[in-house]
Amino acid sequence: MKKNKVAQSSALQRTGDKKSKNQSKRNKIWLFILAFIIVAIISSFVFRKEIMMFGFDHVVAPTVERSLKNSYVRLNDDNDEVTEASTKLDKSPPFSLLLLGTDQRENENGLSDSIIYTVIRPKDNKVLFVSIPRDSYTKIIGAENVKGARRNTKINASHSYGGAQMSVDTVENLLDAPINYYATINFNGLVEVVDALGGVELPITKLIENKNPAHEKLRVEPNKPIYLGKEALMYVRYREDSDFKRTERQRIFLKAALERMKNISNIANIKEIMGLAGDNFKTNMKADFMLALAKRVIFESGTPQIISHMLQGTDKRTDQWYYILDEEDVQNTHELIELWLAPDTTASELGDNTLQNN
Repeated sequence: MKKNKVAQSSALQRTGDKKSKNQSKRNKIWLFILAFIIVAIISSFVFRKEIMMFGFDHVVAPTVERSLKNSYVRLNDDNDEVTEASTKLDKSPPFSLLLLGTDQRENENGLSDSIIYTVIRPKDNKVLFVSIPRDSYTKIIGAENVKGARRNTKINASHSYGGAQMSVDTVENLLDAPINYYATINFNGLVEVVDALGGVELPITKLIENKNPAHEKLRVEPNKPIYLGKEALMYVRYREDSDFKRTERQRIFLKAALERMKNISNIANIKEIMGLAGDNFKTNMKADFMLALAKRVIFESGTPQIISHMLQGTDKRTDQWYYILDEEDVQNTHELIELWLAPDTTASELGDNTLQNN
């Protein structure tokens, strides 16, 4: 009897030891899994930028590059060597970009509702916006080659006469300043892109509403946390206050869209966003150049400091309403652009010599 009890006791002890070892083994496995999870969580924060950059380079960039190929439309005097040399933005000299927002419809160029001459200084992470009111009276370069075109009229007519090429030529002549690149977006595309971004944050504190029955119906409620595409479009197109306020809203919208693009979910949705742009977006910037620029803004330098100016002038009615530009202000703006485009201009010089009217 005693032997049986001893044997049973030994068996129970061995079973207990085995269970204890198994439990210890399971505990080690769970501790390993828990440690792995903790390390993964910490790494996702510490190396978040590196992980996102890897995803951008190897997942987002190839698909976006394919999507942007259909958007590339070169101008007559484009220089491919300049574009290729500009992909390394940390060493890139300042460059200029003409932003055009149009109301283009099928089989026509459409008027340029928004015209912004832009200087980008990658090394300083600074951007200059020079807004040109759409009703600015000026010489239209190339109008003599278009039947029925007026040689001197509102600057927004240049796009309807000859598309981006004539807009670029006309703005270069007006400001006596070079334009390296252009980017045109149809406002129909803007609505879809803003919706894909999940909307934008806009500082609207008062009701925006067209009251003139001759104008399109337009109403934007104030104090909303997020504004979707149609509301954003109405925000940038509203003009019953003044052209000055209108161009200011366009600049505010561009900055808000840049901020929104940096959202993690929007970085992942770049493929969808660029797909929506589609035929509504045209530019002579190569895809790799745009991707390098986007990558720098999103991951490296952050949202650039934006300095703004609108060409000054006065309203005048002859055969129709025009905005007559102040010649002294145009000359001062030309000098400002020269300063911004000069590679050896320091950041402090940019701050001290910027026209502040926004």
